[in-house]
Amino acid sequence: METLRKRIRVKTDVKEPIPLNDSLENQPLSPVARMFHEPDSNVYIIAIIGGKTKINPEVVKERLPHTLLRHPRFSSLQVADEKNGGRLIWVPTKVNLDDHVIVPELDPNSNDSPDKFVEDYVSNLSKNRIKMSMPMWDLHLLNLKTSDAESVGVFRIHHSLGDGASLMSLFLASTQKVSNPEELPTLPLFKKVNFSNSSGGFWGKLIKLWLVMSLFWNTLVDVVMFLATAFKLLGDTKTPLKGTLETGSNPRRIVHRSVCFDDIKLVRNAMGSTINDVMLGITQAALSRYLNRKYGESNKIDEGSSERSNNLPNNICLRATFFINIRPIPGIPELADMMKKGTKAKWGNQIGYLIYPFTIGLRDNPLDYLREAKATMDRKKKSLEALFSYFFAKYFLKFCGMKLASFPSQTTLWFSNMPGPQEEISFYGHPVAYLAPSCYGQPNGLMIHVVGYANKMTFVLSVDDGIIPDPHQLCDDLEESLRIIKRAVITGGLVKKDVN
Repeated sequence: METLRKRIRVKTDVKEPIPLNDSLENQPLSPVARMFHEPDSNVYIIAIIGGKTKINPEVVKERLPHTLLRHPRFSSLQVADEKNGGRLIWVPTKVNLDDHVIVPELDPNSNDSPDKFVEDYVSNLSKNRIKMSMPMWDLHLLNLKTSDAESVGVFRIHHSLGDGASLMSLFLASTQKVSNPEELPTLPLFKKVNFSNSSGGFWGKLIKLWLVMSLFWNTLVDVVMFLATAFKLLGDTKTPLKGTLETGSNPRRIVHRSVCFDDIKLVRNAMGSTINDVMLGITQAALSRYLNRKYGESNKIDEGSSERSNNLPNNICLRATFFINIRPIPGIPELADMMKKGTKAKWGNQIGYLIYPFTIGLRDNPLDYLREAKATMDRKKKSLEALFSYFFAKYFLKFCGMKLASFPSQTTLWFSNMPGPQEEISFYGHPVAYLAPSCYGQPNGLMIHVVGYANKMTFVLSVDDGIIPDPHQLCDDLEESLRIIKRAVITGGLVKKDVN
């Protein structure tokens, strides 16, 4: 997959509301959007935005009506239509910004640990839900200096309003490059490899036949495993990371850790892999380190010894619900394209998911984590599992009801990876230090979200405190895993010239 650069073209000074493909009024929520309202998966997106300057709330309130509120879903209620069995429909309403923009009064001198204060503030948000008597989003502005920002903004948006690609595209409508405010931010554009023109003749047809047969077989195997997981016939090993179904309603603690994007690209180029492969390899290594330490502690082995010895049980089954953008156009589409009638990159929850198995174990060669992750993802790319999961939810919900169409609760974690702007940006004139999006309400004790921004890649963890009381330790393991893998690449003489 080739990575290019794409400039996001979004008009932020339009006088007419951005149109959806059809009139939103009285339209029903999509099946996936309805799934995000289920008790065991009533999911909210939390987007934490660190600012390099103090936030001016009046500027934010002044600009919101010209950007965010021009999208009908941010100015519509979700109302039960009693005439159609109580299904939820979109009903436009007038938005009172005072109900949505919250600016708590903070005394900077009273907070001994501002980072902990922000963590607790976000955790408290996860304890409650937004009332359905108002559009289901709010924005919290915290003028509090932390270790990595001068201020913090927290968007909370119910997942029924849209998926990560939709919301990232809309967010970028409100941003400009810091280096040149007249220019719009750029994102990676992923160009899919076209195998149809790769070869011809007898051998070309034979290769295509083999690819089709592989696609069919891989999809069949993945669908069987997917259904076994969805119907709770197959579950993950009970580990210190594994939660129960009730975790969806528990509060979450959301923490993040940024690493250097250049280090990620160095490993990618050396191993001939993708950014996604590298992030999965790092995650696999970190989960192995974390669990090895936990099992050592449970066996009452001192901390130093537990990290040096192998304390992991054999054959741990640890899988992630890995969310995939199923739009035909990969990456983050331009907002204008998402709003066009008949577009292939339409707004909404256009996401499927696949069951991704992590191989847990200690490796003598750290690069084996990457090789295993790449092999697994290469195999998953030759399958239609993600598309199947989307249409399974859509039609199973239609014919069998909501109770049977839900996100799998048998996996250990949710995982998501999203590209971000390649240059530093400003939000309503406020330069952004970092982006850290995540979720709460999912039926797992752990979610790992990875997002790129400028020269950083950020791991964002959403954890159930009762299951993972030390999320910063897991962040340390992610950072240390990257360091070890990078060192292995360099000492192994695998470093290639960085072409990106």
